[in-house]
Amino acid sequence: MSRNQARFIPGEEIGSVTDWDFVDVDTSKSKFAAKLAAQALLEEQAKEASVRQTSFSEGHAQGYAEGFAQGHAQATLEGQRQLNEYIANESRSTADSFAQIFMSANAQLAEAEQVMAKGVLELACELARQVLRHEMSTNPNALQPVVREALSVLAIDSKAALVRLNPLDMEVLSEVLRQEFSNLSLTLLPDSSISRGGCMVESAGTVVDGTVEQRWRKTVATLGLDAPWEPEHVPT
Repeated sequence: MSRNQARFIPGEEIGSVTDWDFVDVDTSKSKFAAKLAAQALLEEQAKEASVRQTSFSEGHAQGYAEGFAQGHAQATLEGQRQLNEYIANESRSTADSFAQIFMSANAQLAEAEQVMAKGVLELACELARQVLRHEMSTNPNALQPVVREALSVLAIDSKAALVRLNPLDMEVLSEVLRQEFSNLSLTLLPDSSISRGGCMVESAGTVVDGTVEQRWRKTVATLGLDAPWEPEHVPT
C-alpha cells in the first residue's frame, strides 16, 4: 500500500484514546520573547533609576555648590565685617593709647621743665646770695638805701626814730646816717641779733623790718620759692 493510502485500524487494535490538546507547536520561542521583554523592562527601569540618580546627584551637587558659594560669600562678608570692626576698634584703641602716652609725656615734660626751672631759680638765688654776702661784707654803705627806704615808709610825725644795726655796720654807718638824716632825731642802737646788711627801724610804735632775712624772703617769694637766707645745714 502506498504512503498516501488510508489505513483503517480495527477497534480491537486500539488500546486507549486520549483527547488531543492543541498547544503551541514551539513554546521555547514564546519563553525567549518573554525573557527578552523582561530584560528590556529591567534595562528600562535601570536606565530610569540611573537617570533619577544622576538627576539627584546633579541637583545635590548643584545645591551644594550654590549653598557653598552662598555660605562662602556670607562668611566672607561676615569675616570682612569683623575685620573692619576689629581694625576700627584697634585703631581707636591705638589712638587712645597714643593720646594717653602723649598726654603723659607732656605732663612729664611739663613737670621736668618745672623741676629744671626751679633748679635754675634755686641756682640763681644761691649765686645772688653769695654776691650779696660779698657785697655787704666789703661795702657797708650798701645798707644806706635800706635805712633810707625804711625811714621813708614811716610817717615820722615826731621826727624821732630808732634804728637797730649790726655792731659792725654801726661802726661804719653811724656818722654817715646822722649826717644824711640830720633833720631827724635818730637813735642808733647796735644789735648783734641783726645780720650784717640789715636793720630794724621803729617810730611811734611802728616797726619796719629791713633785715636781710626778711628782704630775701620777700624777693624769692616773688619767684615762687621758699628759700631762707641761711639754709639749714643737715648734720652729718
